[in-house]
Amino acid sequence: MRLVFAGTPAVTLPALAAIEQSGHELVAVVTRPDAPAGRGRRMLRSPAAAWADERGVEVLTPARPKEPEFLDRLRALAPDCVPVVAYGALVPPAALAIPAYGWVNLHFSLLPAWRGAAPVQHAVLRGDELTGASVFQLEPGLDTGPVFGTVTEPIGATDTAGELLERLAGSGADLLIRVLDAIADGTARAVPQPAVGVSHAPKITPADAQVRWSEPAAAVDRRIRACTPAPGAWTEFRGERLKLAPVRPVTDPGESLAPGELRVERERVLVGTLTEPVGLGQVAAAGKKPMAASEWARGVRPAVGEGFQ
Repeated sequence: MRLVFAGTPAVTLPALAAIEQSGHELVAVVTRPDAPAGRGRRMLRSPAAAWADERGVEVLTPARPKEPEFLDRLRALAPDCVPVVAYGALVPPAALAIPAYGWVNLHFSLLPAWRGAAPVQHAVLRGDELTGASVFQLEPGLDTGPVFGTVTEPIGATDTAGELLERLAGSGADLLIRVLDAIADGTARAVPQPAVGVSHAPKITPADAQVRWSEPAAAVDRRIRACTPAPGAWTEFRGERLKLAPVRPVTDPGESLAPGELRVERERVLVGTLTEPVGLGQVAAAGKKPMAASEWARGVRPAVGEGFQ
């Protein structure tokens, strides 16, 4: 089939690579416009745009996909289908109607669970044991279209959202190609999503990523893993923000600690929660590189009873 791909972040790259190696023809990539990034706020191409630039594939960057110029160019390209992975903008009905087989979306959840922008993060945050990827027919509703196929993926006890998403990007890319092949040969069948089991996964904000030390240790662990690597779990120490890497369960905490209270030991740094303490891994002060928690503690020397806010 003749394809136009829509996607933006690095998680789209396995799907783009799979399409490149398939028998389908990629004629253009639609992605979000260049955006400032890094300390210098330099304008950068999206990973999908950079991938297309390297291969001489046309790149379309509409500010809004309802722009008449974009719709005209999409009609001129005449795609049979538009596969989508994490594009980052709502697609209007006028654009959905252009390809003969519509737009098919690779979404990183087992729909109808976790419809929305951050399905993997919410699955980790809520303590799900199983997640997956779904390919469905895109329609105006939020991730409501009929599903062509799914793959499943267990969530390990130490998985971060980033690690899980990397695995799903690979298995989901294979699924996407199988669905595109089936659409091309006329054997694809999409099944409506069930009415039960619907949940929503809005974007995780920096406020969501602030660690609540008054929660049980298991919830603290899940929140930090769900927010790693982005937007990055954080807490405050002496009024300044401190970014945290995943913590470790502690089986021999010794004396109890109040929520947020720190205890520095010879080989580890413990933090109190509502239940048992957790052991800090790496920490990073604002503008500083990550360092081992023990190294950070030697520098700041927390007083007895001092802790995170």
